[in-house]
Amino acid sequence: DVNILVFDTEVYSNTGGQSSKSTPTGAVAQFAAAGKVTKKKDLAAIAMSYGYVYVAQVAMGADYNQCIKAITEAESYHGPSIVIAYAPCINHGINMGKSQEEIKRAVECGYWQLYRYNPALIEEGKNPFTLDSKDPTGNYQDFIRSETRYASLAKTKPEIADTLFERSEEEAKARVEKYKNLAGK
Repeated sequence: DVNILVFDTEVYSNTGGQSSKSTPTGAVAQFAAAGKVTKKKDLAAIAMSYGYVYVAQVAMGADYNQCIKAITEAESYHGPSIVIAYAPCINHGINMGKSQEEIKRAVECGYWQLYRYNPALIEEGKNPFTLDSKDPTGNYQDFIRSETRYASLAKTKPEIADTLFERSEEEAKARVEKYKNLAGK
């Protein structure tokens, strides 16, 4: 029984924000501003593919109760668990005093989804995947353009930025639909 908690700032190599753990943060900003297209690694999907790992995506500022429920379930699960928490980074131009509002915006616009995957439910004949996010209501483009990592790309390479921003929003919508299907909604 190993419980892993990942604070996903989307800046470090664990989720694809840079090419290695030793790359300095300044280089990360340059690589983002240059429009380098790198898909984020989906740690949750990788863990779920094993079929025996408890997995949750949480965001404290968006849904405190879902976060506590996921951590409680992970702790009581007999086997390995991974809980991935959205954690904005000061390098994104976030006022850390308002990080909880930023987290809520990420979930409301569909950028970050909340869910739990509990393999123990399979033995009970239940769906192991629970989608805790509601349908997105926030403005995805407003959210994404408010962060330094995206705003700098929009300033330096607007034609690339517009295409990537639209593709990012389409991919976010596709993730929402994928998770709805997994949840049987």
